[in-house]
Amino acid sequence: MEEKAYNFLDQIKYPKDLKALKPEELPKLCEEIRTFLIDKLSKTPGHFGASLGVVELTVALHYIFNAPEDKIIWDVGHQAYVHKILTGRKDQFSTLRKLNGISGFPNIFESEFDAFGVGHSSTSISAALGISISSCMQENNKHAIAVIGDGALTAGMAFEGLNNAADTNANLLIILNDNEMAIDANVGALSKYFARFTASKRYNRLKENVWNKLGNLKKIGVKTRNFIRKVDTSIKVSIAEHSNFFEGLGLRYFGPINGHCIKDLLEILEDLKEIKGPKILHIKTQKGKGYKFAEENQPAWHATSEAFDIETGIAIEKNDAPKPPRFQDVFGETLIELAEKNDKIVGITPAMLSGGSLDKMLKVMPKRVFDVGIAEQHAVTFSAGLAIEGMLPYCNIYSTFLQRAYDQLIHDVALQNLKVIFCIDRGGLVGADGATHHGAFDLSYLRIVPNLVIASPLYDIDLRNLLFTAQLEKNNFPFAIRYPRGRSVNINWKKDFEEIEIGKGRKIKDGKKIAVLSIGAIGTEVIKAHKILEQQGINVAHYDMIFLKPLDEILLNEILTNFENIITVEDNSIVGGFGDAVGEFILKNNYKNKIIKLGIPDKFIEHGTQQELYEICGYDYKSIIDTVKNI
Repeated sequence: MEEKAYNFLDQIKYPKDLKALKPEELPKLCEEIRTFLIDKLSKTPGHFGASLGVVELTVALHYIFNAPEDKIIWDVGHQAYVHKILTGRKDQFSTLRKLNGISGFPNIFESEFDAFGVGHSSTSISAALGISISSCMQENNKHAIAVIGDGALTAGMAFEGLNNAADTNANLLIILNDNEMAIDANVGALSKYFARFTASKRYNRLKENVWNKLGNLKKIGVKTRNFIRKVDTSIKVSIAEHSNFFEGLGLRYFGPINGHCIKDLLEILEDLKEIKGPKILHIKTQKGKGYKFAEENQPAWHATSEAFDIETGIAIEKNDAPKPPRFQDVFGETLIELAEKNDKIVGITPAMLSGGSLDKMLKVMPKRVFDVGIAEQHAVTFSAGLAIEGMLPYCNIYSTFLQRAYDQLIHDVALQNLKVIFCIDRGGLVGADGATHHGAFDLSYLRIVPNLVIASPLYDIDLRNLLFTAQLEKNNFPFAIRYPRGRSVNINWKKDFEEIEIGKGRKIKDGKKIAVLSIGAIGTEVIKAHKILEQQGINVAHYDMIFLKPLDEILLNEILTNFENIITVEDNSIVGGFGDAVGEFILKNNYKNKIIKLGIPDKFIEHGTQQELYEICGYDYKSIIDTVKNI
């Protein structure tokens, strides 16, 4: 298909080309970038709304600053697509998030313009401060710019960075991109503070007089403009309901300004470039700007998972045939059923309401669901506080983000043996989001924690029953239930609840000579392999262990007594995970069985479809067949 032609965008490959345009030509460029983004993302799914919201900001930053010498760090990186387009990757954009294509996040190995690798939120201020301090020590006068959303600012690490930055002379510019959204709408006192502050009619009237009529006069000097802006800051402090949070920390604060006005952005960034020391620019933007459907339903258009028709916003290959449920939806709907019968049950999420499907419970039980913002550490210890007073918290959190709360899981939950039920979504390889989002390590890092029961369901019905089992009064300990991204296999999964015995595995298929042991939904790859092997006259046994901790030692003894060769399969790091647990059991009990461990190798895995990545890592059904035949 022939590519669309763009008058201005086609002239630009790198930021140096951008600087050749006149300032008055930049609004048209921004229009073309939005058109390009919408066109490309309608065919190649990816993070949609955030990048549409920062088109003008990205153009202005690359126009005023001198990347890659000046370092621009995009917090999380959902909003960095425009940055990629302007830094040599426009022609590769159709490969976005595909195997061997460009990453959906800034990646230092992909481009010199990606100043810092991101993917988890709230790291930009700390990284930019480190870069800036390094620049000061080496006297090279580079600028460091951190672009952080108001959602990411709720995390503790962002506050730690702000606290440290305010006590330095670092040449650091923090841009607060305030769009009132993370993936879902922002929550908490900070978002309410921003809303009150920027909505002050008295402040905005005076701001119009002081800032726009005096502060932007070109004929006055920088010192005079800076003085005027200090007056503006004093007005903010005196008129706002509370004193300015950032000024209170000692950071010079500018704004808020319209983040979609390229003219205003160019002027203030040019001024701020000359002001030394740490400072913060507050801009107001709209997530999904320029595409009607994304503006009207921002959570749904945070990211697209399927190609869609631009005119209607409807998926092109929409299939209304019944599908098995997504694991996350089994969790969300099952929790409602359990909570209807047990008034102690509450749901907790760190800003992943829709991603984890706790939004379902929020609609029917709003007082029993707590979105604590992007604050994983707080989510875990908050859950511990609920548990110690007799509530039954289901802490719903992505595997890759639970890494951020590891100390709290150990110190505040497991050490005190509190009954917190961790519902760990996106366990294993997640696909297109790549290395920053794969849940590659949870079985390994959870296995060493005392008091913690760890289970992983093969099917949706198993997840449902594990959620039921975890809340039973007799199971009075922390419980981790780990499940993958994607769909299961059973359309009719809403069966009567059945208790699953703790630490009890099961035989899926009998066989001879070789036993394959799996944990979790990756066992479906083993089942596919068995069907093909059977057709070829090869019969191997398959056991679904269900529990990593405690391991079913009775079943393991039976398996090791009857099968010489053992293959373990897990959608987790091969280091320290399920295979190692079985290997340790073999060693401890003086068995002589040969064991082959299949799982994620000891390296970071990039993006691609889940099936492609299983194959690369060597534990898809074809690899399992090859392993059996080699034995």
